[in-house]
Amino acid sequence: MRTRSVSRGRRNFLRRSGAVPSTLLLLALGNGSYRRAGAVPATPACMDDDQPTPQQTAGPFFLLHSPQRASLLEPGINGTKIVLIGRVLSTECRAVPGALLDFWQANDTGEYDLEGFRLRGHQFADSEGRYRLQTIVPGLYPGRTRHFHVTVQSPNGPILTTQLYFPAEQRNARDFLFDRRLLMTIADHGEQKAARFDFVLTFDKRRST
Repeated sequence: MRTRSVSRGRRNFLRRSGAVPSTLLLLALGNGSYRRAGAVPATPACMDDDQPTPQQTAGPFFLLHSPQRASLLEPGINGTKIVLIGRVLSTECRAVPGALLDFWQANDTGEYDLEGFRLRGHQFADSEGRYRLQTIVPGLYPGRTRHFHVTVQSPNGPILTTQLYFPAEQRNARDFLFDRRLLMTIADHGEQKAARFDFVLTFDKRRST
């Protein structure tokens, strides 16, 4: 199993903070959506030298031209519901408005839809770099732990392809791609979960002027 260093930046602080679960529940599961929140939640331990989100393989199941939508829930989709929120930031801790996020995942039995766009969709971060995704917890399939696939791209910038992981999964230790720097923060609320992950991008500053 690969040994990877753990970033000391924003994401680790959020995971260690005891206030994170309650904050997640209020933002993701409370009245009103994350996008309509009156103020952007503080981002503790955001440092100018924070490391970019690690790249990972897209795997064999990516499809082009997913529909634009912030909810992947639709009739026939079974599984535990989860709301994933977060921000897209630069390594200088600045929001990346209009960033394109494209998500795809397995269903609750570990299968990907290769004929349509079930559990696939893209969206754009708002003016504060915020995103919000409604979906289900993906199922397991041979050789892999639970994960979301995602690509993130700042306007006119390079594409970050990566995967997000669930904490406390037994298969994490045996998954050859697992990287603890890509762990989401998870909070439970009855039959529904809330998660958070902030993406950190690098891009050519000359293109942003």
